[in-house]
Order: sequence, then C-alpha cells, then structure tokens
Amino acid sequence: MDEPKQPYPPEKGALPVPSTSPAQPKPHVLLRRIGTCVLLALTLVAFHKSWDRATVHNDVEHPWALDDHTHGHGKPLYGKAAEDLFLSIPDAASARATSRLFASKPHLAGSSQDLITAKAVLSHLTSSLSIPASPSLPLYAAGSPASRNATLSIPHLTHPTAWIDEYYPVMNTPLDRSLEIISEDGEVVWKAELEEVVPGGGEDADAEKYAEAVPAFHGLSRGGEAEGRLVYAHYGRKEDYDELEAKGVDLNGSIVITRYGGIFRGLKVKGAQDRGAAAVLIYSDPRDDGTVTVKNGYKPYPFGPARSPHSLQRGSVQFLSLYPGDPTTPGYPAYPNATRTSGSNIPDIPSIPISWANAEVLLKEEGTGKKIRLVNHVDDKVTPIWNTMGVIPGHIRDEVVVVGNHRDAQVLGATDPTSGTASLHEVIQALGILSQKGWKPLRTILIASWDAEEYGLIGSTEWGEDFPEFIDKHVVAYLNLDSSVSGSRFHASASPSLAHLSRSTAELIPHPTVPGKTLWDASNDRGPLFGALNEGGEGNLTDLVDAEVLKMYEEEERERKLAAGGLGVTPLGSGSDYTVFLQRIGVASGNEGFTSTLSDPVYHYHSVFDSQRWQETYADPGFVKHVAIAKHLGLQLLRISDSIILPLNTTHYTYELEAYLDKVADLITTSSLDVNLSPLRKSIHSLQKSSVKLDHAKSKAEADLKKALKKWRKKKGKKLRKKLRKIICRIKKRLGMKCHKKGKKGDALDLEKEGHCEKGRLEGVPMVGEKVFPGMVKPRIGRYPAWLKEQQAKSAPHHPHIPPPVRHAFARVQKINAALVSFERGLISKEGIKDREWYKHLGVAPGKWLGYGATTLPGLTEAITFERNGTLAEAEAKRLEDLIWKLAKRLDV
Repeated sequence: MDEPKQPYPPEKGALPVPSTSPAQPKPHVLLRRIGTCVLLALTLVAFHKSWDRATVHNDVEHPWALDDHTHGHGKPLYGKAAEDLFLSIPDAASARATSRLFASKPHLAGSSQDLITAKAVLSHLTSSLSIPASPSLPLYAAGSPASRNATLSIPHLTHPTAWIDEYYPVMNTPLDRSLEIISEDGEVVWKAELEEVVPGGGEDADAEKYAEAVPAFHGLSRGGEAEGRLVYAHYGRKEDYDELEAKGVDLNGSIVITRYGGIFRGLKVKGAQDRGAAAVLIYSDPRDDGTVTVKNGYKPYPFGPARSPHSLQRGSVQFLSLYPGDPTTPGYPAYPNATRTSGSNIPDIPSIPISWANAEVLLKEEGTGKKIRLVNHVDDKVTPIWNTMGVIPGHIRDEVVVVGNHRDAQVLGATDPTSGTASLHEVIQALGILSQKGWKPLRTILIASWDAEEYGLIGSTEWGEDFPEFIDKHVVAYLNLDSSVSGSRFHASASPSLAHLSRSTAELIPHPTVPGKTLWDASNDRGPLFGALNEGGEGNLTDLVDAEVLKMYEEEERERKLAAGGLGVTPLGSGSDYTVFLQRIGVASGNEGFTSTLSDPVYHYHSVFDSQRWQETYADPGFVKHVAIAKHLGLQLLRISDSIILPLNTTHYTYELEAYLDKVADLITTSSLDVNLSPLRKSIHSLQKSSVKLDHAKSKAEADLKKALKKWRKKKGKKLRKKLRKIICRIKKRLGMKCHKKGKKGDALDLEKEGHCEKGRLEGVPMVGEKVFPGMVKPRIGRYPAWLKEQQAKSAPHHPHIPPPVRHAFARVQKINAALVSFERGLISKEGIKDREWYKHLGVAPGKWLGYGATTLPGLTEAITFERNGTLAEAEAKRLEDLIWKLAKRLDV
C-alpha cells in the first residue's frame, strides 16, 4: 500500500465540549488537543478492530481467515467455532416440517408434483444462501449454453447461486395391468387386486388418499403379456437359479415368482430372462421381517408395526450392475436431441410387484397344472426430470465438495428419500446461517437435489455423464444421503480413504436417544420388538426369526463389523447417487443413514405405507435421528471443505487393498485355478510405502503453510503500524504538534502525553458502547475513516503481493491435495470392467449378481468366481498391478 501524498484532514468546525468542563486552556490549544485525541483514538480503534479481523489470533488453522469475514468481537468464523455453530442449528421441528411438506403428496420422477418439489428445494437454497431473486425461473435444458455455463462457471463464482437442470431420459409409467390364475380349461379362476389396499378409518389418511395414485409397477419394466406355469425361485439369486437348473427345472416359458431380498430386483428379472422365463413376479415375504410379524403377535400396519399384507415394493428393474442412468444414452447425457439406443440394461420380459396377500394365493398353485396370466402395459417415453443445484463459493474456488440427496419418491416416500431430504434441508439451513455470520468455506460446496434416482440413479448419472471432465478436474469428494431414517441402527459406507473421517465425526455427534453415547454407538443398536408374546425380554432370535434370514443377517453383521480394518465402515456397492462419482470417475464418496434391523417396526420400502404417519409413529417420532444425520453429514462436509490438507486417508486405503487381495487369495485356494498374485501384492506394498511418505509430506506441508502465514501476519502488522505512525505524525505536524521519533516504545501512539486524553478514553468523547450523556457529542472527523478502510482493503489477502514463502507453501499444499484426490482416480481403468464397461473402478463395483452389494477387486474376483478362468484372472491381476504402480509414482510429490 503506497503512502498517500496528502492524508485527509479533519473537516473544519468547532467540536462542542462538555458544559461542566473545568477551566480551559486557550481555545485554539484546546481545539488542537481534542482534535488530536479524537483522531488518534479513532485511528487506534479502527486499527485495532481491523487487525483483529485480519488476524488468525493464536494460531493459523485456516489460512484464509485473513479475510474480513467475522462473527462477534471481530473474530473470524472458522474451524471449531464454525463447527460448533453449525451443530447447534439442525432442528427436529424444522426437519419434521420439511418431511410433512415433501411426503404429503406423491412425487414420482417426471410428474408435475416432482417439478414442484424441485422448485421448493430451489426456493430453500435461494432463501438460505441469500441468493438474489431471479426475474425468471433459472431452469435450463441440459446441453443448452445456460445449463453448461451454470456448472462450468462454478470455479469462477464469487457469490452463491442456484438453478435447475432439466434432463430428458426415457422412462415408463404404468397403463393397465392384471394378474390371473387360469384353469386347465382356460377359465379365469382368480384375479388379483394388484393395488395396495389401505384400510379405511383414517389411521393413515395419506396412505388411504393416495393408495392408487401410483399403480403397482416396476420402473423401466418391459411392457407385454405372458402366460405360463408358475415356478418359485426363492430370492432369484444366481445360486437360486443354478439350483433349479441342477434339479432339472426348466424355466423356459415360465412365470417366475421370487421374494424380495438378497440382491437388486432387476437382477432377479435378468436371471429369469437369461434362462428363458416369460415374466417375473416379485413379492415381499413376511419371513424377511425378522421378529416383527403377525405370527409373533404384532398387528399389521396401520394398526401395528408388522407388515401390511397388502403392501408391495415398487422399484426399478434395470440391470444396475451393467450400467445406471437413462437406458437409451449409456455413457453420455440425455439431452433433448440425444441419439438413443434401445437400451441394453433393461429387461426383455415383463414384471410386476405383488403383495404377500397375492403371493400367498399364487404359491399354492405351483405344480397344480394351472397357469398364470400376466399383463403389464406401460408407456415408454422421453420424460423431463429436474436436478436442483446450489453453490457456495469457497476461497479455493476450483476445489469442489459435492453433497447430494435424491428427491423423487416411488409414492409418498417419507423415508425414501424424504428423510434424507429433510436432513439435507437442515444442512443447507445451517450453512446459510454460517454464511450470514461471516463464514466462507475454504473449498467450494456444491449441493445437489437429484431426480429420478428411483428409476435407476438417472439424475445424478446424467449430470455425471454431462460433466465428467469438470468432476475429474475439480471435485475432491462426494457425500451422499439417500434415506436418513428407516430403523434403529446407524450405518456408514464410504471409500476407504473417507472411512476414518466417517467414524471419527460420528463419534463426536451425540446419540440421538441415549444420553452419554455417540452416534457411532448407534451402529450397534437394534429395534426394541422381540415378539409381542415375549414381554420384557429380547428372547431367542432363533425362535422368532426364519433360520435362513437370521443366517444371512448375521453374516452381513460380521462383514460390517470387520469392514475397513475393523472400523465398521463398509465399502460402497451401488443403489444410490454416489455411483457415477465413485465407480465411473473415481471420486472418494460416502453414504450413511439409520437402517432397519430384524427387531425394528417393518419398513414398507417403496410402498404407499412409507408415509409421514409411519415415519412419525415408528421410525423417528421425535425426528432426532434426522437431526443426528444432518449434524454428521454437515460435520463431514465442513471438515472436507475447510481442512488445509484434505482428510483423505490413503494409507488406510492401501492396506484395505491388500485385505481385498487376501480375500481373492482365499478364493483361489478353494478353486482349482492357478493364479500368481505375487506381482500384484508387490505393487500394493510399494503403494503403501509411497502413501506413508505422502503422510509425512502432508503433515510438513500444513505446518510449513501455517508457519509462513504467521510470519506474513506478523510482518504485515509491523508494516501497517509503521504506516499509521507516519500518518499520525503528518496529522500532528499539520496541527503544529511535535511528532516523536520512532524508537521509544509507544511514543508515536501515546495519547496521554498530549493532555486531556485519559488512557482508554477521551475527555468529553464517549467510548464505544458508552452511554451518551447531555453535553457529550460524537465528533465529526471527516473522510478519514473511509480513507483508512480503503488502505486496509488494499492490504487484504486478495492483494496480489503475497510473499514468496506463502505462495510456495500454498503451492506445496495444493500439490499434496492433488495427490490425495488422485488416489481414487488412480483406480479407474479406461477399459472398464469386463462385460460392463460403464463401470471403470477396478477397486470396487456393484457385484455382477448383487447390484446393491459391493464386490472388491471386481474384475479379478469375478474372473475367479463366475468365469472360473485362470488366464483371465492373470490378466485382471496384471491390469490392477499396472494401475497400482502408476498410482504409487503419482503419490511421489
């Protein structure tokens, strides 16, 4: 900052003095002294306040706290102060109100109500983030210049903004459908009531009102008609179909009936289709409801916590493990004028969901000679969907943290997805309040409300396919929230690099219902219902739960507790909107929520009974779990966005990779294949060493940056004080006063030596916060404060003259952060996984015959388990080895 040639003098005019003042010196002397005191005191006050704002106080945790963003007492809002304020904001009553707003009406993707909810989220973003109202709705067609610019300009934004992107996938809606039993002479002997039956009486008014608003259908199911004998295929898993074939059961031309559970519903249809079945029925079996069944003494919903026998589970039947998103635009975005394929990830045979009440009738007819006739007519068409997006620019605008939740529901969706929407609503509200208090994230935050997730992760996938280069270049992490609350047990899944962050932050959030415990402790919770006839005790689960279901559940629990080296944070498969980020582009991702256990009230997944009444009665009556998830999600978001060094634990990831390889080695041992894993293991060991070196480098880089900033702060303080001394001396000289030379501590700024100036106050002049009594006035001091503010602004952190040590330290931090981000990217293969090339991540993917569940080292694992091909396994091991050697070099910074 150059010294001004002529500092602004005080405006002319006499300054009034107290009427009770003692005998005064000569008027011109008194005026001169009071004027000097006023100017010097206000200079000091202004300097002190501005320096408080520009100082990181005792340490430099946040290098950009030098900005003039403050809260109370002139201190910058960042770090723990920002976290504490954030955690105090999420509110149960607010979350409940949001839930009631969104879950009060059906909002199937592409419907008019879905668009209303997109606008509601936009309104919340606009109001919470203080975004100026737009003269027209910022709704942009995907592929248009406005839509492209909205995302691509994110690294250049300086103020929050929000908009809606409209994509154009092909989706279906139900027309007519029927299900009948046909006698051997061709007569209809039974016709199913396919829609959900809700008892009258107002127990669940919303479910009653909208029971037939969204008919019983499967998203992306094939339209058509079929007739054939009924074959029960259990869970419809690959092993279930293999077992039928081994028994000589011919599925050709049959109508397969399977129960929900085990794997993604679309793969049940694919398994049947691959074996020649004509159609598939999928039902919800009470055996999968654990202890909470009518058999165990509980009443069915809406009269009790057990399953309504008339409930059914809608949902997409796309082949999720092949690729998600719009079936007709695989790998590229669904623009209005997109070139479309016929879609290779959707069934060729019809399917419909049915209730237990209908399945119970049908299962009695298996093997009787009667046939089943099924009709499923659907309307396939290009349907607009709407992603609502909001941005909070950070100091580092080209590093972006994305947080998202899908908004569309199968019907009312109080749990899926509205519990997540309500929690994200609280996060947005809290971020807005932090912003109003002066907080600004270190990195830019992008908030997404995805659409059409229920049809197959369409909204997020199309955006990811639209902006892969942007995501690859700028996105450092993605945090997903699907359903916040469906039961008692907290469950977190994440990339191994985020596992420690997920658990450590959960250990900082109080348990929502048990004092003295943490949110992480809730990962061992389970529901309270252990048989209505077994009052006062948990009972023996083996007596209350189907044996096969209990075995499957206990196996999942063992894997969960051992996941991530015992951290209990499981790897991500698919089934929600993190998929395109993690498994196609390589962005470290996380997901969380309270899930249902075998002793929780039955969660009516994708049913009209997933209603506000069920949520408030059974899932989270006080909405305290919604709040706990909001706090945990937000705390992770703050730590990723505000940490100097990104909290990505690559070393933990390297040891997880070796654990994954150990599992593959076990598979090889039990097979007849001969596969040499030694070169791959050697590459992983090299990666471990490189990551440990990076750990040391990132600790040093952060310390060096803090040290450089401290030195710069101290130097800036000295310079500013020196310039203020010069200004004060000039003012004194103009008033004919002596200016003390620098040398004696405090000389140039010692007001008391001028007389009539008490230490800490001025005679006749009220200090800040002091009451103004009669006879006391605030002096007019002209334009000097404004000029001083201009000079201070010139020395703000955005000034280009940042000293080289700070620039070099910051560049080092950026380089290390880039290496941390590149770890997940380094496991991406351009060729993708065999037979499902959309998936590019060779470290983890949805299992080929799982869909939801994760398969680690998928290409290598499936070469052994499904292909049983040693040569292919060797090739897959070599692919991984090459990637890992390159990644090890990339970490060498």
